[in-house]
Amino acid sequence: MAQSSGNTLVQWLVAALLISLLSGAKPFQICNIDSNQLKLCRAAVSGQNPPPPDEKCCAVIRQANLPCLCGYKSILPSIGINPKNALALPGKCGMKNPPNC
Repeated sequence: MAQSSGNTLVQWLVAALLISLLSGAKPFQICNIDSNQLKLCRAAVSGQNPPPPDEKCCAVIRQANLPCLCGYKSILPSIGINPKNALALPGKCGMKNPPNC
């Protein structure tokens, strides 16, 4: 049970971190990306039928540590990001998804 509580706490802390990131807090590095750059992909991962990622978003995805970003997929809905759309971004940008993501 302690393991589950610890995982939940970590997920909430990461969610709070990502919310502060999306609200314009001071930039920081996450998964090899400057946090402000993640905003460039927001439209491509939000909603049911988002537009395709533009070249600026794909440039961000190409420099990202994708296995690291996979670690955040479980908290994406809590910050308004559709996980299915987020996991499709690498493919839409001509990259392969990391295994087990």
